[in-house]
Amino acid sequence: MKTCSETYQFEKDLKWENPAPGVNRQIMAYDGQLMMVKVKFDKGAVGSMHEHYHSQATYVVSGKFELTIGDKKEILSAGDGYYVAPDELHGCVCLEAGILIDTFSPVRADFLNL
Repeated sequence: MKTCSETYQFEKDLKWENPAPGVNRQIMAYDGQLMMVKVKFDKGAVGSMHEHYHSQATYVVSGKFELTIGDKKEILSAGDGYYVAPDELHGCVCLEAGILIDTFSPVRADFLNL
């Protein structure tokens, strides 16, 4: 079983997964303690409300997103970011097509089917 990514990731070599309508993701770098994932959203796509035991920090590369973390909503655009504490309910609606870079600690083994 592979426990870490290759040292370098080249976008052209990474497969895209489709976890929800209008949402596609590429698993980038990871080891047991850290994971980076690129997530592409179509306008109107929804990242459904969910929670997980991982810490999450996300950078908005492009687009516009309405984020809900706990009971607070904010609109985020390119250059913004957010943090989600472990076990905190969160989700988003994509207002303008865009890309997020999610980082997780520890690794999201569920994304790797481990």
